[in-house]
Amino acid sequence: EFVLLGFNYSLKIQQFLFTVFFIVYLMTCLGNITILTTVITDYHLHIPMYFFLANLEFTDITESSVNTPILLSGFLSQHKTVPFKECIFHMFVFHFIGGAHIFLLAVMAADRYVAVHKPLQYLTIMNREVCLGLVTGSWAGGFIHSATQIALLLPLPYCGPNTLDNFHCDVPQVLKVACIDTYQTELLMVSNGGLLLIVIFVLLLISYTVILVKIRRQVTRGTHKALSTCIAQIMAISITFIPGIFIYARPFKTFELDKVASIFFTVLVPVLNPMVYTLRNTEMKKAIRRL
Repeated sequence: EFVLLGFNYSLKIQQFLFTVFFIVYLMTCLGNITILTTVITDYHLHIPMYFFLANLEFTDITESSVNTPILLSGFLSQHKTVPFKECIFHMFVFHFIGGAHIFLLAVMAADRYVAVHKPLQYLTIMNREVCLGLVTGSWAGGFIHSATQIALLLPLPYCGPNTLDNFHCDVPQVLKVACIDTYQTELLMVSNGGLLLIVIFVLLLISYTVILVKIRRQVTRGTHKALSTCIAQIMAISITFIPGIFIYARPFKTFELDKVASIFFTVLVPVLNPMVYTLRNTEMKKAIRRL
């Protein structure tokens, strides 16, 4: 089994943090389920952009539900033990959902690119079959990413220290307690996780820059709507990728900010995404009022 060290604060502070993050989790569920329900029930939103958004909100709910309960239980106990198999399964599910989330953000950027550059052919290009294929591909990409991580971890011997300096099981901490030199495995992990995050993040920033330049050249009624949508998605990808890159795109050394970045990446991003997409999207706000 592994021992999760969690946070070494006083009992009162941990009880306060438990209350704060419990409220955050409730807000995450409420916000994401509201958007998900709105997209499903409002026929005005039955277009590709909101289909992808609904899938993104589903990943936010599931990802938060995988990690937040572990964080909350850690605030109520000094040390939490996790069986080895449960720890491996948790990492697989976490990286599976997280990988699908990242690929869905890339799909949403491609959707906005087609909407801006091929507006008359948009619904023909982004037809039902294409949308389903892109979403399926996103989940398949997340599965392959996660399975690769676990395949690299499982063969390693674990016979020494069993304490993980985090509030949940994650690749950097588990890799560090293996009994052999893990330098080559670390390089493979960074390539599979961190490098992938960097490449997709840079490509997304380039694509959104091209979209924004295209939008600014057009002076139409729909320009403000497209501009608002793109700004919202840039905010969403930034708050998702930057903490992830900090955690996974460097050698697995322990830093004080690791736990903070993990909380932001796994607990706070799912509650921020609904705010970003609703506050910057007039159509979504009107649909929520109708609901």
